[in-house]
Amino acid sequence: MILQAIGAGYIYGYTVMEATGLPSGTVYPALRRLEREQLIRSQWERQAIADAALRPPRKYFKLTADGGTALETSRQRYPLLAKLEPKQEVHKA
Repeated sequence: MILQAIGAGYIYGYTVMEATGLPSGTVYPALRRLEREQLIRSQWERQAIADAALRPPRKYFKLTADGGTALETSRQRYPLLAKLEPKQEVHKA
């Protein structure tokens, strides 16, 4: 579900939680594990962008090539994953 959410454009932790309905205690450890397994990679937002929005910096996630392959395999195995709609506005790091 998390790979599907990231692939659909929900690219930072909070939006992944919103898209999947999973709690932070599930999402953030899973994001760390997926990054260790090189299925996703992360990049911190520039401090100036966060300062302009009056919030802490966000850590953005992106699928790697291996993550895209794993996502496609999961979609074939679990067709309901395709029901998670892509986000209309994708945030860029």
